[in-house]
Amino acid sequence: MVLTTLLFVTQDATMRVLVQTYPIVEVAWARFAVHFLIAFVLLSIRSPQSMRSQRPGVQILRSALLGVLTLLAALSYRLLPFVDVAAIANAAPVFVTVLSVPILKERVGWRRWLGVLAGFVGAMLIIGPASLTFQWFILLPLAAALCNALYQIVTRVLRGSDPTMTTFFYTSLAGTLMCSAALPWNWVTPDLMAVALMVLLGTIGACSHFCLIRAYTAADAATVAPFGYTSLVWAVLYGLLVFGEVPSATTLAGGLVIVGSGLYIFHREQRKGRAAVASAEAASSTAT
Repeated sequence: MVLTTLLFVTQDATMRVLVQTYPIVEVAWARFAVHFLIAFVLLSIRSPQSMRSQRPGVQILRSALLGVLTLLAALSYRLLPFVDVAAIANAAPVFVTVLSVPILKERVGWRRWLGVLAGFVGAMLIIGPASLTFQWFILLPLAAALCNALYQIVTRVLRGSDPTMTTFFYTSLAGTLMCSAALPWNWVTPDLMAVALMVLLGTIGACSHFCLIRAYTAADAATVAPFGYTSLVWAVLYGLLVFGEVPSATTLAGGLVIVGSGLYIFHREQRKGRAAVASAEAASSTAT
């Protein structure tokens, strides 16, 4: 999972370099097209039947959400400091908690609502009241985090429906189709260095999702998920070493508050899950 977060942040850093020169749609197309090509070749050789889904409509919806998320993230990285965008992106688990009530019909206790409130406060620390007035585009990473939350919820809905490699195959399909449709009006012929970076971008995208699947295969969510917050560490390092950006105190404080709230929400979810299992086991023992 640590490697996964490093790859995700490396992908975002590569994207940020490219979108300063090339159209966002072209960069996103390269990211998805290379990913899709790798997945297609891999499954054609190893498991062609994995290209068939039991719920193709839901798979396409999930893939489309990732496409919109990528476009929003690319636009955010063009307009905003790297660490600010990465810190706000960590608000996705907070949005997952909020959206799980109307979509998944889950019950959320007051303690987890306090975690949601803390995550909102962390985001406001990074955004700042002045930014809402003069820099409306800082809301773009919040929209990306919301798309990421929806993406995660749809992934939960798919749990148990398809093998992981089927989901891996569909991950980049909608993004490839969406960006391909708009590509003729958003094309700038890249030089050799840009081509290399675009191929690298798509390869990292495919590898990061494969590592994510392997992480959750190798261990349970309670062990794996908290390591996802190491992305803030990688983002700070990339911001300093690659882009020469020193994060502000409010950005770091807000990022830490968001991470803390996410970890607390995750902790409460795990306690709730363990309590439900213990109650079910007790009921079974009593019945026996």
